[in-house]
Amino acid sequence: MEIVKVYLDPAIFLTLGLMSFFALSWTIERYLHYSRIRISRFEQLEQLKLDLAKRLPIISTIGANAPYVGLLGTVFGIMVTFHDIGQTGAIDSTSVMLGLAMALKATAAGLLVAIPTLMFYNALAHKAETLLSEWKILNRSEG
Repeated sequence: MEIVKVYLDPAIFLTLGLMSFFALSWTIERYLHYSRIRISRFEQLEQLKLDLAKRLPIISTIGANAPYVGLLGTVFGIMVTFHDIGQTGAIDSTSVMLGLAMALKATAAGLLVAIPTLMFYNALAHKAETLLSEWKILNRSEG
């Protein structure tokens, strides 16, 4: 249990940090791509759909799973707290509350990654739908 106690926080925060880094970098990449895209160069709607959908599922997956990573850290943190109580044989309310508060920081970190990531995903998905609609309008007026 000592190994969990030592490496729990770094493992959870490293995982959430990487998730956040990739979500932010791919969000910026998609935003820049959407701002530069020329829908008139796409002959088929399916080509445009494939281009617009690139990396969106990954961003969505990160946003959906970050709270679970945080929750996993919280569960392990609570387990460590209860293990420590069991080892000492005494219930000290100060150490219990401190242990639980420290465990809950993982859930908070997971939410801090998930909320903006899902907001970014929704904005990108809306922009993709707008570009698809513009392509359809453009191709109806030509035909």
